[in-house]
Amino acid sequence: MDNTIYLDNNATTPVAPEVREAMMPFLDRLYGNPSSIHTFGGQVKAHVDKARQRLADLVGCHPTEIIFTSCGTESDNTAITSALDCYPERRHLITTRVEHPGVKNLCQALGQGGRGRPLYRVTEIPVDAEGLLDVAAFEDALDDSTAVVSVMWANNETGVLFPVETVGALCRDRGVLFHTDAIQAVGKIPMDLADLPIDMLSLSGHKLHAPKGIGALYVRRGTRFSPHIIGGHQESNRRGGTESVPLIVALGKAAELAKQNLHKENTEVAALRDRLENDLLEKAPDAHVNGSREQRLPNTTNISFEYVEGEAILLMLDQHGICASSGSACTTGSLEPSHVLRAMGVPFTAAHGSIRFSLSIYNTREEIDKVLEVVPPIIQRLRQISPFGHDKAPAKSKA
Repeated sequence: MDNTIYLDNNATTPVAPEVREAMMPFLDRLYGNPSSIHTFGGQVKAHVDKARQRLADLVGCHPTEIIFTSCGTESDNTAITSALDCYPERRHLITTRVEHPGVKNLCQALGQGGRGRPLYRVTEIPVDAEGLLDVAAFEDALDDSTAVVSVMWANNETGVLFPVETVGALCRDRGVLFHTDAIQAVGKIPMDLADLPIDMLSLSGHKLHAPKGIGALYVRRGTRFSPHIIGGHQESNRRGGTESVPLIVALGKAAELAKQNLHKENTEVAALRDRLENDLLEKAPDAHVNGSREQRLPNTTNISFEYVEGEAILLMLDQHGICASSGSACTTGSLEPSHVLRAMGVPFTAAHGSIRFSLSIYNTREEIDKVLEVVPPIIQRLRQISPFGHDKAPAKSKA
C-alpha cells in the first residue's frame, strides 16, 4: 500500500502517527476504568478530561458541552431523537434533500412512523444547481410544530457549505432546536460554537485522522437533552457505557493536530485541490464541477465526466493505486445516481460519471501530478467504448 495515492479522505482518513502514538499507552499499561475511584482509574480520567478539552478548543466550546460517542451517525441519531423526546408535542422535522444517510434515513423512518415512535411530518429543504440551500424555503417551512432542524454544515459529496449561522438564527427566533451534522467540516474550517446559534453538533474522529469508532456530540449548555443510550453515569449521565479511553485520547490528539493544521488545510490543501480540479477540467472535455466553487470545503472537488460510468473510472483508477469515490461511502453498492446530485438537478449522463476527490494534509504535489497523468487517458478510453459518448465530438470543458 506504500504506492497508494489516497484521495478519499471524506470517506475516512489515515490515522496520524502522533495520534497512534498517543493512544498506545491506553491499550497497554494505562488500562484503568476512568469511572473507578482509585488513583489508577483517576489517572486515566485525567487523560479523558484532557482529550475533552482539546476537542472543545478545536470547535470553540466549553468542555462540559462535549459528549463522546461511538461515531458521527450515533451523534446524529442522538441529537434528533433527544429533541423529539424533549418536545413530544411537536411532530415536525426539517432537514435537507442532501443530508448524509445518518440523518436522512432516520428522518425518513420517523416520517413513516418507524422506530417505535409516532408519525412525524418531515420537510426536506431543496438546494439549487450549485448545491446551495434554499433559505427562503427553509424559513417558510419553519413553524411552531417543528421539534428540530437538522442541516449539515458541509456536504460530504460536494463539499458545499451551508449557512448554518443563518439557519440557526432563524431557529432561535422560533424557539426550535438546531442540530448540524458537521462531520465533514470539523478540522477543515475554523469554527467557534460559543458565538454561533447552534444547539447540537455532530463530529466523527475518523474524518480528522483519528481511528474509526469514536465521535462526539456537542450540546450547548442549557439545551434540553435526553440520552440515546441508557446505562451508567458516564458522560455526566448523557451516554451510558464505559468510555473507550484509547479512542477518546486519540480523538483529543487528532483535534489538537487539526487546530494546528487549519491554516494548512485552507492554503496548501486547497491549492492542491484547485490544481487537480482546474487541470482536469482543461484536459478532459465535457467535465463539470458539481457544486459551488466558492462556498465549499478546501479539500473537496466533485467532478462529472459526462458519457462514462463513475464506477468504471474508479476501477481503472484503482489499477493505478489511486483511491477516490463516486459519492458517500455509506451508499456504496447502490446503482442509483447520488441523491445529492439528483437534488441539484445534475443530468443523468453527468451524475453517473461523477467522481469525488477529497484530499488531506498528507497529499503531495507529486501525487496530484500522477493523478493528472492518469485520469485524462482513462476518460478518453471509456468514452470510446461508451454507448453514450461514442462518436460524440469533444465539447469545450466547463466549470
